Amino acid sequence: MAGHSDNDLGLPEFDRPVKVGIVIAPYYTAISEAQIEAATAVLDRAGVAHEVIEVPGSLEVPTAISIVHRMSNFDGFVALGCVIRGATSHYDVVVNESSRALTMLGLQGVCIGNGIITVENREQAEERADGARLNTAGGAAEAALHLIALTRKYGQPKGNLGFKPRGTIEIAEDGSAKA
Repeated sequence: MAGHSDNDLGLPEFDRPVKVGIVIAPYYTAISEAQIEAATAVLDRAGVAHEVIEVPGSLEVPTAISIVHRMSNFDGFVALGCVIRGATSHYDVVVNESSRALTMLGLQGVCIGNGIITVENREQAEERADGARLNTAGGAAEAALHLIALTRKYGQPKGNLGFKPRGTIEIAEDGSAKA
């Protein structure tokens, strides 16, 4: 998750269109609205197309990202939600498991900015959701964009190196195919 650093990397620039999915668990309406506003402000500033996808809770955010990543053409995702500590251990389960699942997806190459707010009370949530204050969702959108840029920089085809089983078809630089 993007933190509240004093080191501003700025927004990356893209030579091809970018599409980002904002996956949010809108459990607390006012908090969710502020998160979406903050994330979309960053994406709009970067000239990035985006779509909001709502799910019931923060535990469902990673599953939704996994499904949409497999079945669509999004370049990356912003994971948003808000988990406020309650009187039971449910908070710990939601916080730990949603974070773990997002990390696992990221390690598989899915570009995700984690903006799921995990706090002790409503006041902390409002501060983190506010785009003019801690702006956690805006930071998550920036993180997703930087990961997309990193993927585009280093994710190019490796060329004609390595083992090739018989019967494979190679694509030449001019676009022609050869066996």
